[in-house]
Amino acid sequence: MKSITINGSQRESVGKKATKALRNAGQVPCVLYGGDKPVHFTAEELAFSKLVYTANAHTVAIALDNGETYNAIMQDIQFHPVTDKILHIDFYQLYEDKPIMMEIPVHFIGNSKGVKAGGVLRKNARKLRIKALPKNLPDFIEVDITPLKIGNKLYVTALENEAFNIMHPDNTVVCQIKRARAAMVVAAEDDDEETEGAEGTTEGGETPEVAAETQE
Repeated sequence: MKSITINGSQRESVGKKATKALRNAGQVPCVLYGGDKPVHFTAEELAFSKLVYTANAHTVAIALDNGETYNAIMQDIQFHPVTDKILHIDFYQLYEDKPIMMEIPVHFIGNSKGVKAGGVLRKNARKLRIKALPKNLPDFIEVDITPLKIGNKLYVTALENEAFNIMHPDNTVVCQIKRARAAMVVAAEDDDEETEGAEGTTEGGETPEVAAETQE
């Protein structure tokens, strides 16, 4: 998995007044968990753009001004409810020998047989939570929809991989091919017309008017 480097400064004061001053200066207060004790640091808000405003998953190399560097993943982020400015970010430290859980984006490839036949692809899961060693974390999980026909569903069990474990129930649907609503409407209208036609004939196949003339 690709890594993004965040250059930050360790901070000692974590009070509300100090935090507000940092935010006013364009800095984002952050905390790194997972080590012997939490590490409090700050970094410029712009430094997080490639990490936060993307659909891709990344690990993070946190390089502090005291010379320490930590490998981590973003665990939680808080935004201002009005301005959407980043208020706070929590990170979790990575260790090479310890598995970590992380949400990984799903990439759909191929051209489904069901879509070619007029169906619609429904993406039920755009991200999947997995557990793996840091070295085995994938950039994304690839899903080939080519074999899927109308009515078919693809479950997480089809994506099993030796490098990681998928942390979802086996009956979790990743995607499915649904019949297009327009096609369903047309089919329903055709059924109604066939029903009306069947009701408008006698057992002999003649229309009521023709049958009456024959009886005269």
